[in-house]
Amino acid sequence: MTKRTRQTKHRAWRTSFLAVVRYELLWNIRKKKLLAVLILAFTLATLTLVLPVVLNNLNNLPTPANPDYVINTGVGVGSFGFFLFALVSVMNTISGEFESGSILPLLTKPVSRTTVYLGKITAAFLTILGAYVLLTIYLTVGGSLVYGPQNNLYLVFVTLFGSLLSTMVWMGIVLAAGSVSKSSMLAALLGLGVFIGLSIVSGVVSVFSDQAWILTYLPGNGTTAALGSLPANQTGQPRNTISTGTDGIAMNLATYVLHPSDSVTFYRLDILGRREVMPVALYTEPLSLVVVRSIVVALVYIFVFNFIAWYALKRAQVAE
Repeated sequence: MTKRTRQTKHRAWRTSFLAVVRYELLWNIRKKKLLAVLILAFTLATLTLVLPVVLNNLNNLPTPANPDYVINTGVGVGSFGFFLFALVSVMNTISGEFESGSILPLLTKPVSRTTVYLGKITAAFLTILGAYVLLTIYLTVGGSLVYGPQNNLYLVFVTLFGSLLSTMVWMGIVLAAGSVSKSSMLAALLGLGVFIGLSIVSGVVSVFSDQAWILTYLPGNGTTAALGSLPANQTGQPRNTISTGTDGIAMNLATYVLHPSDSVTFYRLDILGRREVMPVALYTEPLSLVVVRSIVVALVYIFVFNFIAWYALKRAQVAE
């Protein structure tokens, strides 16, 4: 194969890839579901900014400065927000093509299915990136106006990266469900079932079991741990807690950049009385290990679920 032939094929692939990306981006932008989630995210972000000020004014209290508001808030959507953005951006990316019948003209064009898949997930990623950038700018400006000058604003890029990584895990799960089932409804229901199931399990197991470490290898919030050591004879939930799963990457990564020598204490809760619990330390790990492990786990899930989705599309039989 000559150099000219390779260049021609590369240009042809790039043209096809960009055409798929453009097609998917335009489709995503027109989705009413995505617009609704984006409006909801901005509404919640606004409430987060304004509500404390309103409550303080009603009680004739000043609003204290909070120079760490932006960094502690991230993109402002939380674990459920990651899932919702993933769901609305990819739930019918592949399954919707089968349901509408548009998969036939799409796959009969001189474009490989791998190119189609890569174009689709790239468009979904760019859609989420655009939404998160807008939310980050909004919260940065709003936080500076409401809570005063902000510290460590360079870390917004760190929290943005972590939020995207967390969202891509849920994108992979929903994509795999939609590609295998070829049904947008099943993709949504299966994704929602996995999210709710893991949330319930992690919420209970992480504080009442000695074996909660296994949750750090599952998608979602993982297990709950305390930054630093637990005070002796303290009752109630520790105040400074973190989530060690894939949904906690953004905040944990920012904390690690600021405090690289921090440690994390995993604990369970012992019930002392009707309304009283005591945290019992189980073991301690460096925060760096928690961060690296959650990133590696997220990357593994992203690869595995995207491979399943790609393979299902690659092997799908399309009848005329």
